[in-house]
Amino acid sequence: MGRIIAIDYGTRRTGIAVSDPLQLIAGGLATVETRELERYLTQYIAREDVSVIVVGKPLKMNGAPSETMRFVLPLVARLHRTYPSIEVVLYDERFTSAIAHRAMLDGGLRKMARRNRALVDKISATIILEDFMSSRRAEQHR
Repeated sequence: MGRIIAIDYGTRRTGIAVSDPLQLIAGGLATVETRELERYLTQYIAREDVSVIVVGKPLKMNGAPSETMRFVLPLVARLHRTYPSIEVVLYDERFTSAIAHRAMLDGGLRKMARRNRALVDKISATIILEDFMSSRRAEQHR
């Protein structure tokens, strides 16, 4: 069983989270400039066994695709082509930024630290990954 990588795609920066090899624990991995994302993933996947890539699906509150979707869909297509043996999944990312900010508040981070967009992106990716893994476990127990 390989790791799961989650991506919180942004037009400037992208947050990345990863699971442990047993797919039990999610942790923030990095925030990279989006133009470096695919290079970063290639280097990471060369070092680690990855079985799933989860890409946050940017939706508006009403469920319609957000503006960012026009960048995410081509990324997903490239990931499918580049890594045919790795499952690539789009997963609803609504509310992850708000949940990330709430987690930062609850964790006692000071105001300046909460303004760190790179940290918010990495936490958002971690939330996407945790939610994805929870939903997978729930499906397996049905």
